[in-house]
Amino acid sequence: MKFNRKEYQALYQKASPSSPSLRNVPAAFVTGGVICALGQALKTVFLAAGLEDQAAGTAVSCALIFLGVALTAARLFEKLAKWAGAGTLVPITGFANAIAAPAMEFKTEGFVLGTCVKMFSIAGPVLTFGISASVIYGVLFWLLGGAA
Repeated sequence: MKFNRKEYQALYQKASPSSPSLRNVPAAFVTGGVICALGQALKTVFLAAGLEDQAAGTAVSCALIFLGVALTAARLFEKLAKWAGAGTLVPITGFANAIAAPAMEFKTEGFVLGTCVKMFSIAGPVLTFGISASVIYGVLFWLLGGAA
């Protein structure tokens, strides 16, 4: 079957579900804000417990990653993400879910070929690109005399 551009666009519009942006945008904004407020509250608690600023930031990251993995394991993250959309995906909790969800899904295939291999199926390309881009940027920065 061959379609011209207009026929394809019409078929695409008919098959694609509409996105209720008036509901999705506020839900994402509120959820992302709540996650960030939780992170700030945790940082305040860690600072009050005597951690230095940098250590408190690291502890907050670890706590939010743990929360993301725990919600994924309890099968609650998916429900929250369906309601909140990008509000859960942008903060570090979304990264934790991107690693934990495939690991849980493929655990029946064994520890090495299931959990370990599939764990990075979603986050792996992002990590690879990020690390590669930072290395290239660092080398260019050094070559152009930016590093003292």
